[in-house]
Amino acid sequence: MMKRITLAERPIGAPEEKNFRLEEIKIPKPKNGEVLVEIHYMSLDPYMRGRMDDGKSYAKPVEIGETMEGGAVGLVIASKSKIFNINDHVFGQLGWATHACAKDTELRKLDPTLAPITTSLGVLGMPGFTGWYGLTQLGRPQKGETLVVGAATGPVGSMVGQIAKSKGLRTIGVAGGAEKCMLAKEKFGFDHCIDHKAFADSREMKAFLQEVCPNGIDIYFENVAGKTLDAILPLMNRFGRIPVCGMVSWYNSVNSGASTEGTMDKLPKMWRSILIKQLSVTGFIISNHWDLYKRFLREVGPMLSSGDVAYQEHIIHGIENAPSAFAGLLEGQNLGKLIVKVN
Repeated sequence: MMKRITLAERPIGAPEEKNFRLEEIKIPKPKNGEVLVEIHYMSLDPYMRGRMDDGKSYAKPVEIGETMEGGAVGLVIASKSKIFNINDHVFGQLGWATHACAKDTELRKLDPTLAPITTSLGVLGMPGFTGWYGLTQLGRPQKGETLVVGAATGPVGSMVGQIAKSKGLRTIGVAGGAEKCMLAKEKFGFDHCIDHKAFADSREMKAFLQEVCPNGIDIYFENVAGKTLDAILPLMNRFGRIPVCGMVSWYNSVNSGASTEGTMDKLPKMWRSILIKQLSVTGFIISNHWDLYKRFLREVGPMLSSGDVAYQEHIIHGIENAPSAFAGLLEGQNLGKLIVKVN
């Protein structure tokens, strides 16, 4: 028998444990071209909140009763594949479960002697690749510029900050709480980190940012939106770049009717700022850019091995604790890349 967590109902606002269901079912058997994977670690990421809604988006939602979607790593324990053998370590979109069958074409083989397999969920996986791609391809960093990134201690933000620093930029992080700000500076090398919880509104935050960024902001890597976006946009320099990766502060508000800080009222002013400053604001979905993933590994892999790129993992034990951990992720309770050790 195996365990899995399914979507029991669609949440309104912040997800709650009642939105999920822990089930026990028979372990499936692989068909031709498939393998059975015993999952060891699974990833929890903010994008999963969007998969819980049934609104139109860039990817189809998780259906009621389906296994929650997510990347995971584990060990092949049965194989009907010519590509993978028993005891191979693999990564795939295996979901919130203890076991999963998957087509061999949908898996990637891992070498645990090169890096811990958990890094395929974070620093060397989708989040790290997202940060690298968004900064290098859309942010177009230049030596001497100033960069600001929200969620600076997460796997995306910390990659953005470290790659920017390696290219000679001044790096400013935004994080929630003194502990995260200290982590951003001491482990990830940010020149400064701002605690967004210390400001009542975007006006206070903007005033502080003006002191920290006296020459303005050239690149804002957008992970969070909310008051951080409100504070930063007026400080963007001409021809600034804003790669739009996420808006985690609004995720729980989309279908709940909750306030998003009067965003629509501010839209004309924001739009005018984009126009007169000739900003490049580019949304991107990382799944459209996997053709550059090997290039990312060639560049970042050696930096990880040499210690020039650091990473932080926050590991929760037990698949049954995934729903509460996921809810906490959307409230910023994690410290680093959030991973569930399944067994």
